[in-house]
Amino acid sequence: MAGRRWVPGAPVAAVRCLLLVSLLVSLLVSLLVSLVACGGGPVVDGARAEVQALLDRRADAVLGEDAAAYARTGTRAGYDSLREVPLADWSYRVNAVHRTGDTATVDADLGYRVAGYDRAPVTTARTLRLSRDEKGRWTVVSDRPAGKSGRQLWDQGAVRAVHGERSLVLGVGQTDVKLRDYAALADRAVPAVSDAWGPDWARRVVVLVPGSLEGMAGLLGSPASSYRGIAAVTTGETGAGARAPADRVIVNPDAFGLLGDSGRQVVVTHETTHVATRAHTTAATPLWLSEGFADWVGYRGGDRVPAEAAPELAREVRHGEVPSGLPGDDDFGFTADADGLARAYESGWMACRLVAEHWGEERLGAFYRAVGAHGQRDGAVEDAMQRILGTTPEEFTMRWQGYLREQFG
Repeated sequence: MAGRRWVPGAPVAAVRCLLLVSLLVSLLVSLLVSLVACGGGPVVDGARAEVQALLDRRADAVLGEDAAAYARTGTRAGYDSLREVPLADWSYRVNAVHRTGDTATVDADLGYRVAGYDRAPVTTARTLRLSRDEKGRWTVVSDRPAGKSGRQLWDQGAVRAVHGERSLVLGVGQTDVKLRDYAALADRAVPAVSDAWGPDWARRVVVLVPGSLEGMAGLLGSPASSYRGIAAVTTGETGAGARAPADRVIVNPDAFGLLGDSGRQVVVTHETTHVATRAHTTAATPLWLSEGFADWVGYRGGDRVPAEAAPELAREVRHGEVPSGLPGDDDFGFTADADGLARAYESGWMACRLVAEHWGEERLGAFYRAVGAHGQRDGAVEDAMQRILGTTPEEFTMRWQGYLREQFG
């Protein structure tokens, strides 16, 4: 071929050259791996396996309530805080080990289940510090939430547990008397929610009561300012189906303590409604419906008239400022002004109250389920209103505005 010259023996020389290069590359890779292992990068699988075995023993000690075995794995910190939590499972999965000499930082996922409540593990990211002794054995120095992950209740102190008939209340910095009060509220809320929504839910609830607003915010991984004035929130996985951890009702004891007896019951029943409706609450469900329905269940059966339960909205309507439409999701942001946030909740409640009065309570529940089943936000409310209520969003809004004038005018 033009431009090329064949030289006898050239292929053999080329093969030898390639073998030499391959050997040098292999040696360099081995050297780099050794340097990374000693210099703070991810450690080879041998050390990772040792750390996983250590954390497996630590988890077994938690489940076996074996304080001595737990102490042999490292620091006892946190063990006593967990003793009253009824655990069905507790396990670690090591994701990475970053070693510097005889110390290491471990990235791991902690999975745990509360006995009788969680059908699947709650998973949370943890960062553990480890040290190695002169015999080469690793021990745990500390175990903390990773990065922006929320703190667990036992990270905040010793957990006290109170078992209600239909509830489990876990608290930090609270007396048993107060925790029993929360359990009583939850035990009354569960049948009230079932009566309004139906029996197709777990019909039990987990309530977490930290010591302060800051403790609540720590559980949620958010600044305290986001929840000031909010008495409680419910956390859970939307659209997760039956195999999901139980929702947690998380109380802000500072705001909750300012409520009267009826207000406290409304709040707990409202949050329990979120637990019941979680499987049917999806990205298609607007907040005016999910929050309005929870308020409707909370006030259902009570003796508070709309003007008493919705004072901000009543004041606005009496001044001739009837809302032009149902509130958007942004109106429910915890950082919104207090009056605007109150009007958003009150508007959603009055919309659900209208459906229950005009179309019936069963239709209200069917409407909620139909919206959530749509799968996406676009068209969800329109389709459900047409199929379940026989109306359109425009007609419904006009009827709702007239209902506000009738109730508050």
